[in-house]
Amino acid sequence: MKHTIALVDDDRNILESVQMTLEQEGFIVRTYTDGESALQGLLAKPADLAVLDIKMPRMDGMEVLQRLRTRSAMPVIFLTSKDDELDELMGLRLGADDYITKPFSQRLLLERIRTLLRRNETSRAEGSGAAPSGVITRGHLTLDETKHQCLWKGLDIQLTVTEFLLVKALAARPGMVKSRDQLIDAAYGESVYVDDRTIDSHVKRLRKKFRACDEEFDQIETLYGIGYRYKEA
Repeated sequence: MKHTIALVDDDRNILESVQMTLEQEGFIVRTYTDGESALQGLLAKPADLAVLDIKMPRMDGMEVLQRLRTRSAMPVIFLTSKDDELDELMGLRLGADDYITKPFSQRLLLERIRTLLRRNETSRAEGSGAAPSGVITRGHLTLDETKHQCLWKGLDIQLTVTEFLLVKALAARPGMVKSRDQLIDAAYGESVYVDDRTIDSHVKRLRKKFRACDEEFDQIETLYGIGYRYKEA
């Protein structure tokens, strides 16, 4: 089955060139030149992944992402200008799965799209009879890979694919420290480069999501200069 990619950018040259590259690789591509039409189109007919420019007319990428996240955990990659570090961090906090800085290599974008789609399929794959090995339970935490479901004290926590994989990597070995590099490999794979602050932003967002339903949540510990670990019960 072909995957559908939504491209959202007010630069028609970028849209046309990226669309051509993706279609040559077998993807179905839908393009939008502003945030408002993209949001309406994605809510009416979801795609498998969206690539969003941050700065757009009518509605910027941040607002599009924020509204999408109330309805969907669809993987999202942000396109951002070289000097917009704040935009990158804000996008990750809102739930973007990745970002790429303009100007960018189309081959790099293609690789990141494929990586996110593979992770999304793996996390959401329905088992033929949910195997016990697909469920991780650590105290109040339950992770069900076959359903892409995260529960804390029985309450559903909506996680993106990246967030789910980070929680899984930490909870799989409670008490064991995971470096940022190890967490990057777990969430993105070895073939995609992201820097340390990307993981830090994801962890901050994870804590915020868990604390929204439990103010005392403190299971994810920071070891400064080393990495993170999930508390032993």
